[in-house]
This record gives sequence, C-alpha cells and structure tokens, in this order.
Amino acid sequence: MVKNSGIFSGYFIVASDQYAILVSEFWILGYHNKILPACKPILNNSSVLVVTTFILVGVIFIPIGLLSLSASERVVEIVDRYDEDCIPSDQEKTAFIQSDKTNKTCVRSLTVPKKMQHPVYIYYQLDNFYQNHRRYVKSRSDKQLRNPENEDLTSPCEPEARVDNKPIVPCGLVAWSLFNDTYGFSVGGMNLSVNKKDIAWDSDKNYKFGSKVYPKNFQQGSLIGGGKLDEKIPLSEQEDLLVWMRTAALPSFRKLYGRIEQDLEANEMITVVIQNNYNAYAFGGKKKLVLSTTTWIGGKNSFLGLGYITIGGLCLFIATTFIVMYLIKPRPYGDPSYLSWNRNPPGN
Repeated sequence: MVKNSGIFSGYFIVASDQYAILVSEFWILGYHNKILPACKPILNNSSVLVVTTFILVGVIFIPIGLLSLSASERVVEIVDRYDEDCIPSDQEKTAFIQSDKTNKTCVRSLTVPKKMQHPVYIYYQLDNFYQNHRRYVKSRSDKQLRNPENEDLTSPCEPEARVDNKPIVPCGLVAWSLFNDTYGFSVGGMNLSVNKKDIAWDSDKNYKFGSKVYPKNFQQGSLIGGGKLDEKIPLSEQEDLLVWMRTAALPSFRKLYGRIEQDLEANEMITVVIQNNYNAYAFGGKKKLVLSTTTWIGGKNSFLGLGYITIGGLCLFIATTFIVMYLIKPRPYGDPSYLSWNRNPPGN
C-alpha cells in the first residue's frame, strides 16, 4: 500500500510480509527536486539586528568576565583538610570520635601565602553531606522556632521530636546534627579573637527564629547528634545554629564560622587549635577549615568570570562567522526576469 498526496503531505509506507518502512516523503522528494533547506545568510533588517545583538552581548560580557576573574584572583584563601590528620593512625575513626574518653584536641599550622586584609572570614567546609535530602530538610518545625507557644508542634521532626514525652526545642534532624567543631587561632603566641557576631542572615534572626524561644531538652536523648545549645540564650541569638539551619543545596558546602578582625601578614604562621568533635567519619565525609578574604564579587569563585567570558566569546564567534559567510559566499539573488509573469507579461 502506498500513500502519496504531495510533497508536504506527510509520508508513504512500503509494506511487505516481513517489514514496514516509514519514509519521510519530504526528504526524498526534496532531495530529488533540490529544495532541501540550507544555510544561506542574507543581511536584511532582522539579521542585522540579530548580529548586532550578538556583538553587543560579546562586547559587554567579556569585560565583565575579565573584571570578575581578576577580582576572584585577588582573593587570598587558605584551605586545610584536617579530618584525617586529627585522628591517630592506630585508632578506628568512628569509635575514636564517638568516645568520651579520647582527646580530640588537634593542633594545625597554616602559612599565610599573601597578606590577608581584614576581615578574614573563617568557614568550615563539609563534603559528602547531603543537607538537601528531602527527609532531612523537612525534619524541622518552623512554627516552633518562631513562637514559644508552639513548642509542642513537633510532628514534622520525627525521629528527633520528643524525649521522655517532652518536646525538644529546636526539634528535628537539622538542629540535632548541628556542627560542633571549634577553632582557636594564634600568631606568634598571641591569640587571635574570632568575632562570631552577625554571621547569620538578618531575616533568620528577626523573623525565622523567635527572640523568646529558648532551647529545651536538646541533645538529651540516647543518641547525641552534634553540638549543644545554651538554654539561657534565645534561639535568635545563637547564630551558629542559625547558620547551620540554613540548609545547603549541594553535598559540598561552606558555612561561616566567624571573622578575624585584623590583618594577617604574608608568611606568618597561624597556629590553629581544633576540637575535632563532629562525626563526619560515619558517612565518609570530609572536614576542611577555610580562611578567606573577599572582594566586591565575594569569595574566590572563577566560575562566574569564566562563564561571562565563554558566553561573550561564543556570541562574538557566531556574529563573526555570520558576517564572514555573507562576505565570502553570499546567497545569490534570483533573476526576476525568469519569473513566468515577466517572461509572458499580460497583453502579449
């Protein structure tokens, strides 16, 4: 059976006992009649506008990318992974970190590669920690965090909702897993003070966490997750908790620990005393300490600058290719004298 009703009508089928082939009628007849589509650029008003747009995007994006990349390169950053070195080689890692009898103090030495102007931001970085897991993210009670009258609203927080039938404040797995490694810094025997004020978002302090909500029954169950909270201080003032509760979207993330409010000179040796308390070993996680300066673009991040440069360069390449194709091999215009109404004008 053959179906054929014109060049643009659709398809025809060649059938036999063993197979059926669906063939595009457009491509077969288009090939024989030399009407297949081809790229032949024509500079009309629309195409000129498109080419101009590509050129403008390239001219604007490339300088922005270069400025962003330059700002990122000026950031001075020190990254130190300490989770492996802070466990004795003859100890099993998970058992060591969970024991109350082991000394978890770890001393590290960091060298400042370039002068770091204050403020120097201190971050802790966790790898292979999925804070974006659906059950983990939902294991919290925002109503409880805002209002002390809602402390019994713990149903979303299972399995960390109650202890001895008393509500846990703040409840849920997010708060329960609070990061609790601590860092102390000194240079040349002089301690460096760490400013931990204003490290959380203002919206969290003013709206998400109530100033009259105090911790209750927190980390008092049979299984201790992470850090503990001061029951005399409201949640809105415990900024380490607020920073931790703003969950990360990716399994590798950094969270602000504090700031050093003085310059660090090049080649200075920083002594860091770490209390290695947080159990990232049970799930194969990594822990890193990060010291970083900032510029107008923020911390060290070359992706934004490279992205601008790539998009700008691609736009310029497309615009240049279009112009070169038009100049070298333009599309020839048809001769209107061959049109039927010109060859046989009315009245002849």
